[in-house]
Amino acid sequence: MKFVTTYVLDMKFYTSMPSDLAPYFNEALESYRIEFAAGHLGKAWKHLENAHIIGQRYPYTHSSVHWEMLLFGIRIKSKKEIIGQIPRLVFGGVKSFVGKVPLGNPGGANVPALKSFPIEKSLQEIFKKSGVNL
Repeated sequence: MKFVTTYVLDMKFYTSMPSDLAPYFNEALESYRIEFAAGHLGKAWKHLENAHIIGQRYPYTHSSVHWEMLLFGIRIKSKKEIIGQIPRLVFGGVKSFVGKVPLGNPGGANVPALKSFPIEKSLQEIFKKSGVNL
């Protein structure tokens, strides 16, 4: 007698950001650019972290934020950030595609790449307004 085991993968593939969420992502990136240009590095970085949390479920936006974080590291000459962003840039989009991201992770090299974090109330409201379940 031969037994066959069947596994059903309940996997959701994420490909693109919902259109109701995209303006918040774009606003965070634009705020990052404005603050960076003004020399407000701490504020700029916070906007990048917010963009990461908003976009981390979607491969393109997730990877694009890690690219911006890598460039930020290069611009401020942070070896830790540069080295930390390379694997995040390589693997982040893939993990987004299969829905395996640590929600709330701000994306910087100063935190563990696979650790989830609580999502700030203001960002929770953005997801709620956009119809995105956490």
